[in-house]
Amino acid sequence: MSEEQRPLTTRQGHPLSDNQNLRTVGERGPATLENYPFIEKITHFDRERIPERVVHARGTGAHGYFEAYGNVGDEPATTYTRAKVITESGYRTPVFVRFSTVVGSKGSPETARDPRGFAVKFYTKDGNWDLVGNNLPVFFIRDAMKFPDMVHAFKPDPVTNAEEPWRFYDFVSNSPESLHMITWVKSPWGIPASYREMIGSGVNTYKWINDQGAAFLVKYHWVPKLPVRNLTAAQAAEVQAKDVGHATRDLYDAIERGDFPSWELRVQLMPDGEHPELSFDPLDDTKTWPEDQFPKVPVGYMVLNRNPENVFAETEQAAFGTGVLVDGMDFSDDKMLLGRTLSYSDTHRHRVGPNYLQLPINTSHAPVHTNQRDGAMTAFVDASGKNPHVNYEPSVMGGLSEAPKRERDYAETVQGSLVRQPLSRTIDDYKAAGDRYRSFEAWEREELLSNISNDLRSCSPEIALRMVWHLYHCDEDYGTQIARRAGVDLQKALKLPPLRHHPGPNKNREPAAPGIPSPTTIRGTVEPGVPAH
Repeated sequence: MSEEQRPLTTRQGHPLSDNQNLRTVGERGPATLENYPFIEKITHFDRERIPERVVHARGTGAHGYFEAYGNVGDEPATTYTRAKVITESGYRTPVFVRFSTVVGSKGSPETARDPRGFAVKFYTKDGNWDLVGNNLPVFFIRDAMKFPDMVHAFKPDPVTNAEEPWRFYDFVSNSPESLHMITWVKSPWGIPASYREMIGSGVNTYKWINDQGAAFLVKYHWVPKLPVRNLTAAQAAEVQAKDVGHATRDLYDAIERGDFPSWELRVQLMPDGEHPELSFDPLDDTKTWPEDQFPKVPVGYMVLNRNPENVFAETEQAAFGTGVLVDGMDFSDDKMLLGRTLSYSDTHRHRVGPNYLQLPINTSHAPVHTNQRDGAMTAFVDASGKNPHVNYEPSVMGGLSEAPKRERDYAETVQGSLVRQPLSRTIDDYKAAGDRYRSFEAWEREELLSNISNDLRSCSPEIALRMVWHLYHCDEDYGTQIARRAGVDLQKALKLPPLRHHPGPNKNREPAAPGIPSPTTIRGTVEPGVPAH
């Protein structure tokens, strides 16, 4: 038998000479209980689908590499971090990237108006690093306590199973911090033309740590080599009429023909600290850092050059987490980041299993030595110490021992009372949305106004009036245009009192103070565009 004619077997390795017929008593008689090949086949078929992700269910992925420049602006990257994946130029770190929509189910169209997930797994020399973000630079909420409520509001109605605009705007109208994000999502930026033409953002604030133990707050941004391109609602409807998976097809076909997509990784940096001189809190993920004060500085680039061999084994079982950081990186106190760090890994243990990190797509390329054992679907035992009988630490009998500690490491000083309260500099949730509205080109602004006003026509008067009140306080033209187009009484809306739990817009906004530079001046490009590699 030639190599091309491999024999069919069961999963136990038994040759299967009849894959057409059950074993029965006579050709028309009852099937017997010991139809083992059939039982193995059908019971596995029944379990072919694992629980889909609650969010980011519809996705596609690709393999590639990341190469650092070794510099941050004019300075060596080691000035800001000791993470080798950032500091070592010329080395290509393998990566796997999964793009996704957020709210829709696994079979939902990729033309949906929705944020796009942009998750990158770096298989670095020092273990895995996951940079888990979206295509937009901000988020709907700034505290993880509200995340389940937000997702429930954006998902289909539990009674009708239909997506209802009123549910979305009911949540948003009572959560003014969402105004900035909806101004992005309801504009053409809410429907990227393809994954290859899409920006990416880490959204949350992280920290970089250098060899001296100094910390810097950092925000990550992916800028595509191709020009950024988004779709209007009409364009998206035209695409969806022909293909509900256009973005997956586009990415796969581009890689197959050798047209490898590429992004440049840029960062914004500031020294660690509270920065009371700024009018915004750097930990607030509903705000962006102004680029004139904190430029986006190139630190490396990524190329995707290989499609998965199996979508389920790789793309669907790929598990990303914001807690997966390497030496030289750390968490900030961003409340959404800390909540995501628990939630993401917990989701993978439930969805894929407690040993999800033993799957090839998730396994570190660096050596793994742990005392973690057993659990469902254990594929192998992690490498142990010299004595395999010792699966605990500490021990003098040849087990694993702790890695050496650094002489100078980052140590944050924290002092305060245990409270439940918002960040004090996040009260004005209107300025950022107004600035974004005014920054749009005319056609983008027109699309934004059309989308929101169409939605509000199907909402209750109570919700529509409150939304107009909010948007008017973001920008007078923004609210006035929405009121006129949605048929909402502007004067009645403006008579509404502020929300009980929110003081409303800050009428005495102070301009942001000049940004404090890092130990050396950081210079970088602001305009998009990635050099050829």
